[in-house]
Amino acid sequence: MIQINQDAQRAHPHQDAQLHILQHALAAVDPAALIGQRLEVNDHMLAMDDLRVSLLDRKIWIIAIGKASIPMAETVQSLLGADRVADAVAVIGKGTGTITNTLRVIEAGHPLPEGTVGADAVAHLSQRVGPGDLVLCLLSGGGSAMLASPPDGISSSELSHMTQLLLQSGATIDEVNTVRRHVSRLQGGQLMGLLSPASVITLVLSDVLGDRLESIASGPTVPDPTSFADAWDVIRRVGLLDRIPLSIRAHLLSGVKGAIADTLKPGNQAFDTAQTVLLGNNQTAVDALALAARSRGFVVHRCPRPLVGEARAVGIDLAKQARRLAASASTRWALIAGGETTVAVRGDGRGGRNQELALSAAIELEGIEGVSLASLATDGIDGITQAAGALVDGQTVALAQEQGMDPQDALARNDSHDLLDATADLLWTGPTHTNVADVVLVLGEPRA
Repeated sequence: MIQINQDAQRAHPHQDAQLHILQHALAAVDPAALIGQRLEVNDHMLAMDDLRVSLLDRKIWIIAIGKASIPMAETVQSLLGADRVADAVAVIGKGTGTITNTLRVIEAGHPLPEGTVGADAVAHLSQRVGPGDLVLCLLSGGGSAMLASPPDGISSSELSHMTQLLLQSGATIDEVNTVRRHVSRLQGGQLMGLLSPASVITLVLSDVLGDRLESIASGPTVPDPTSFADAWDVIRRVGLLDRIPLSIRAHLLSGVKGAIADTLKPGNQAFDTAQTVLLGNNQTAVDALALAARSRGFVVHRCPRPLVGEARAVGIDLAKQARRLAASASTRWALIAGGETTVAVRGDGRGGRNQELALSAAIELEGIEGVSLASLATDGIDGITQAAGALVDGQTVALAQEQGMDPQDALARNDSHDLLDATADLLWTGPTHTNVADVVLVLGEPRA
């Protein structure tokens, strides 16, 4: 089970229960376990749910892309038997890979793309795939940056700059990836175009709310229902028309005018030999939170909708719900939620959406006893920091002020990380090698 490091943390209300419940949520979205529970290989047949695929007399290839790529690829390869696999490549974020004797591990940039080494390795493998072969494509969050493959005339640095602008604009991940697909040679179904007519089974661990397949790793093997016009509209609505590199602006405009081909759409014959299976998602983790909280004796209250919107606003709303529960509950309670908020960067500080949500909630919870709130990135990396999120309570604000720090000012400067580090409220897991967006767990007890 993935462990949350307690060494750098101060004591919080319900801390042991908080960490136990969060660790159970991470275990529920362990990619190796999710695949092992559903994928079977018997003799010359691969079976998964209602899917049956013959393995007889065909080459098998594995392409894994994203934060969970190594455990996903290792598990599939183990079930198949390494001798059956012609080649296996796993594209992972820089600095998060592990040594393996059976996979070619390629480290690529994330959250900002750095070069095209991941895309180049995938494209090279795809050229070796024959019409009767079977390809297992294993996708997880982070794959959009790791598979970056800008079209001719657009440099990797220009693509990285555009990505940074989009991530700081407050755009949703669906919106960001709509643009990414249209500035790519492999995403938006285009990898499937290279692999067809080979049979392709894509196993997906979703980090996208609503599980829109075209958004997960920007959909390299699935149809893309969006257009260049949609991508242009995203850039316009977030106010980046005059800020993106001129080469990308020209490329998108050419696409809008029909001068260059769009991504592959539903109905394209390339998808006749493609099948996709969803392994797990944010709801999987939230369900595990609820089960583990009940097992620890908490009455569970679930937020009815996924968490979306500006992180600081969501933090305030969750803290207000917690205050109401603390005032009215007659027994120990848990408020649980999942989702993916956004941060419109206005300052020059450090942080991530989970840390910003937690700091905003801590300000609202100031002085409240017996309540703690944890906001956790399930991939173990929140924003541009190495922290996974934060666990705060009614003492966070006072502790910050004792050290001469102003929580409101830190929030205004998007500097949640340094403040929460000073108050010993950060959560640390290291890379978890899974990713289903974020979870929030609030625990409390009735007031005396």
